Amino acid sequence: MSAAPLAARVWQQGRYETLAMLRNGEQLVLMLVLPLIAIIGLTVTPFLDGLGASRIDIAAPGVLALCTLSVGFTGQGIATGFDRRYGVLRFLSTTPLGRAGLIAGKVIAVLVVFALQVVVIGGVALALGWRPSLPGALLGLVLLALGAAVFTALGLLIAGTARPEATLAVTNLVWILFGAFGGIALPSTRLPSQIAGIVAFLPSGALGDAARAAFLHGALDIPAAVVLVAWGAVAGLAAVRWFKWN
Repeated sequence: MSAAPLAARVWQQGRYETLAMLRNGEQLVLMLVLPLIAIIGLTVTPFLDGLGASRIDIAAPGVLALCTLSVGFTGQGIATGFDRRYGVLRFLSTTPLGRAGLIAGKVIAVLVVFALQVVVIGGVALALGWRPSLPGALLGLVLLALGAAVFTALGLLIAGTARPEATLAVTNLVWILFGAFGGIALPSTRLPSQIAGIVAFLPSGALGDAARAAFLHGALDIPAAVVLVAWGAVAGLAAVRWFKWN
């Protein structure tokens, strides 16, 4: 019996990866529950007051950016790390799916779960009064997709080079640090002065700044976009170079 067409194999792998992520309780908390808590908390508290826009207008882009960190970096990083430990990656890479098909399936999973996050978190934000312009929303979604790619590359880099236990610890710790102090959910003007000057050069700060500029003003923050692309290029090349399949 001949193997199924490559597209069908990749789609089935993407479906499997998506269901595995959604069935994982810990990942579901990171991908949906905590972002929901964040967007509601930032809307009902005064942390974002004085930035020239309503709380929800500032909070929504940042929390959507936080979602890309959850699904691309933490979600895929942890899943890939343990797949590597138990030999799943090595086995699948030798099947007709191949390494490229396996990676494509993971990309599909990230995009599908992120689309679900946008629907859920964006729906809650709309219910709370968020009204982005159509051009700003389209630009913002493109930048968020870029951010998802960057964080996925970073997650795969860690998962492919570190032990699974280390990957679990690092990805969760980075999620907390980037979420609280990385300029992704909170603008740098709301961070301690000791770190405010460097967050713009982090992938979290660059994505947060770019998303807020797009959704708030319909504008492309070119310096932030350049930083984001640079991180994506370096992380992608490093993952290709050093990723270990077993």
